[in-house]
Amino acid sequence: MTDHRGPILAAGCVLWRPAPSGHGIEIALVHRPKYDDWSHPKGKRKRGETAEACALREVLEETGQRCEPGARLPVVRYTVDGRPKEITYWAARALGGTFTPTKEVDALLWLKPTAARARLTQSRDRELLDTAVATSRH
Repeated sequence: MTDHRGPILAAGCVLWRPAPSGHGIEIALVHRPKYDDWSHPKGKRKRGETAEACALREVLEETGQRCEPGARLPVVRYTVDGRPKEITYWAARALGGTFTPTKEVDALLWLKPTAARARLTQSRDRELLDTAVATSRH
């Protein structure tokens, strides 16, 4: 059965920071216990909220990090319970903050891109990571 309400709109970021070693970058991944998956921080847009405002809010809520959006990444599209979902993403540099576990996100990991790619649950998130790493200036 097709849902005619239109797509679910969401936004998020492939969040990165310079590695503490001074060599390369690290990528933030969040663990969602509801789905038992590792993904990029993201969430549904609120009524009247822009995609970019949503992405920044979701990163802050899920990781505790303020961030600066950089390159816009490809929109990810898939279906959830028969309804299309569209997630707008940016590569974003973390500016600092403190992670606090919640019911929605119980863990945050900072990993080198290759380790992050291996940890991500969904192949679409791996493709997004590859694009972010290729297009970001860090």
